[in-house]
Amino acid sequence: MKLIFVGADHEVTGSCHYIEACGKHILVDYGMEQGQKLYESVPLPVSAAEIDIVFLTHAHIDHSGLLPLLFARGFRGRIYATEATCGLAGIMLRDSAHIQTFEAEWRNRKAKRSGLVTPYEPLYTMRDADGAISLLNPIAYDKRVNVDEGIDVRFTDVGHLLGSSAVELWLTEENETRKIVFSGDVGNTDQPILKDPATVDEADFVLVESTYGDRLHSAERVDYIAELTKIIQRTLDRGGNVVIPSFAVGRTQEMLYFIRKIKEDGLVRGHDRFPVYVDSPLAVEATSIFSKNSMACYDEEAMELVKRGINPIDFEDLNLSITTDESKEINFDDEPKVIISASGMCEAGRIRHHLKHNLWKSESTILFVGYQAAGTLGRALLEGAADVKLFGEPVEVRAEITSLAGVSGHADKNGLLAWMRGFRNKPRMVFVVHGEDQVTEIFANTLKDELGLEAYAPFSGTVYDLLAQKFVSEARGVLYTKKPKTPAERISAVFARLLGAGERLMQVIRKNEHGANKDLAKFTSQINALSDKWDK
Repeated sequence: MKLIFVGADHEVTGSCHYIEACGKHILVDYGMEQGQKLYESVPLPVSAAEIDIVFLTHAHIDHSGLLPLLFARGFRGRIYATEATCGLAGIMLRDSAHIQTFEAEWRNRKAKRSGLVTPYEPLYTMRDADGAISLLNPIAYDKRVNVDEGIDVRFTDVGHLLGSSAVELWLTEENETRKIVFSGDVGNTDQPILKDPATVDEADFVLVESTYGDRLHSAERVDYIAELTKIIQRTLDRGGNVVIPSFAVGRTQEMLYFIRKIKEDGLVRGHDRFPVYVDSPLAVEATSIFSKNSMACYDEEAMELVKRGINPIDFEDLNLSITTDESKEINFDDEPKVIISASGMCEAGRIRHHLKHNLWKSESTILFVGYQAAGTLGRALLEGAADVKLFGEPVEVRAEITSLAGVSGHADKNGLLAWMRGFRNKPRMVFVVHGEDQVTEIFANTLKDELGLEAYAPFSGTVYDLLAQKFVSEARGVLYTKKPKTPAERISAVFARLLGAGERLMQVIRKNEHGANKDLAKFTSQINALSDKWDK
């Protein structure tokens, strides 16, 4: 029974953990890395075709974004997640595939103009995203389910995102059971719309995130509505736009919740009918999924509005932009407005167009409402960049750059400690993951000092034996160095698909070991015929 740390170790994104138990190969999350990369991550210890089960904590791309790549390379197992996560992952993975394809087309056009002929391949395609989505299996919150021999799972609401969960995993092997809990991303308390994080009673081993493990949110409870009102008021009074780079899923819906209340109470003076634009097809779809999952995920305050027939995230003068033309028209309209657009870290998507049109305007405001990872455009702007490059052109930063203090979907240090105190027994070991380099070490020491827990911050590649309760190997961090790709590497995505298909074929062959001789003979003939065709 083996646990291997693959991704989001001494780093914040790219979450991935591998378990080999009960004769199965299991992943908990398979996320995409975003922003600046500090350390090398080890590859999966087995081929994608050999993975049997994936448990998904929530739909954010840094936890789910490589599932289509897993499918492209031969994975045909089962993906388990909450019902809301399955709904959100369905739209987020398709959106990610669209971005991958768009970027590949843009790079190829640019390369063609430069005289280069080696095509750039997208990481994965829409077909791969649809394939991964087809493997999603929803499980309701708080229900312990047997998914395979010796493997039980339960998803517990951690209040980070609609459908987000801690994964409680019971593994029974050699008549011994080990319970491992994966925190996923633990949510902040008293946030709009979503319930507060629920705790877990017991575990042998815990993997806990540490995004804000070294700091506290504002000591005084921030009045988000009052602060947002001030920002909107002064920007509209200047005749500018409030541009909010926002994660399409989660943070956008929170902003709509606040703005609905601002409009309902008439808090912004002199601009009673100020327009609000949500410029993200993904955010529009996600908002619909929020409404469909209100009974399972909304907190008491939001449910009171629902019971009164009020949609907590809808209001008059809200405009939803779906098409590219609708998006472009927003910047041709001179009326001061609020624009909410993805992506939240300004790394891709329509937000970059809105930044290009507003960063140079002193009357406008760029309002950040979420975490900005190191190396992203969002972090650069927050840290005071005087100019930035957008679409290959320099843009001077004249707009007001600010953030809504305390708005975070992540628990702070005290919130994480409160979640850890939920365990009645002391876990045998706590592994601290999903935090910036020094933060993981700081929070591991905090767990030791304040809760008396055995805590350790692993690097990618660390292997732990869950039955023997000891490290098999402890990896050291290998600093990431970006190397120029060779021509062979630039086309390797296509060959990787072929290898994935071959590895999947081997898995199918092994599964048919005890098939009828007649069927096996037919299968053999088909494989030989295909091999003869391509063996030139």
